[in-house]
Amino acid sequence: MSPRRNRPKAAVSSGSATEDDRAGRYGGWQSTESWQGEEWSVRHVAGSSAGGKTYRCPGCDQLIPSGVPHVVAWPEHAGVDDRRHWHKACWNAKDRRTTRVQRSRNAPRF
Repeated sequence: MSPRRNRPKAAVSSGSATEDDRAGRYGGWQSTESWQGEEWSVRHVAGSSAGGKTYRCPGCDQLIPSGVPHVVAWPEHAGVDDRRHWHKACWNAKDRRTTRVQRSRNAPRF
């Protein structure tokens, strides 16, 4: 009897190797969702690949610390500058949140 394999067998490539590599490199998977009448690309980022940087979540206006799993979302037609990092819970609750985030008078706008 052979010992159990700990690693999955490599899948046969179907021509989308760059898509698979890109998703694997960031530790998550990518999908497309419809929100506010637009198509959004959504990538789930693992905490281990988010090390060294902090981001501000547009849903709750709080910092996403380094190493915390989160979601990166951007409109399909937009470029790199329009990517936003969200907490997973904030992204899932985006339709239930108010449109206006309350900030203090001296808070920076991100």
